[in-house]
Amino acid sequence: MLEGVPGMPHISLVTLGVDDVERASQFYAALGWTRSSASEPSVTFFHGSTAALALFGRDALAADVGLPGPAPRGFAGVALAMNLPTTAAVDEMLAGAQQAGGRIVKPGQQTPWGGYAGYFADPDGHLWEVAHNPFFPLDPDGRVSLP
Repeated sequence: MLEGVPGMPHISLVTLGVDDVERASQFYAALGWTRSSASEPSVTFFHGSTAALALFGRDALAADVGLPGPAPRGFAGVALAMNLPTTAAVDEMLAGAQQAGGRIVKPGQQTPWGGYAGYFADPDGHLWEVAHNPFFPLDPDGRVSLP
């Protein structure tokens, strides 16, 4: 453990590079994320129960990281995930994402590991898995309890 850092490793904030910050902000607000007053025109912050979400211009994020030229596009080998308490909640979230302008990549379905999951892509192509995993219960704040 790092000195002066409480608890186990954790994710405090996830930043997604997006083409249009306001369009992406509207999408996530439609999914129920609450915009923080710390938001500005160039970056939107959302409150989350387990981590905060930030939306930042894709090219501005690449520049902040120190990558040369325009930000790369395409599959990045990353999927964000949200676990929900029921299969019905998974289907509801997937439908809400599609209604808000996202694209269903894989509809909700039974999984080989005994759960239920599907995927959507946000308007910028970021992948989200939406799952119900009966083996990873959720605490009252929505945090996954791993065995």
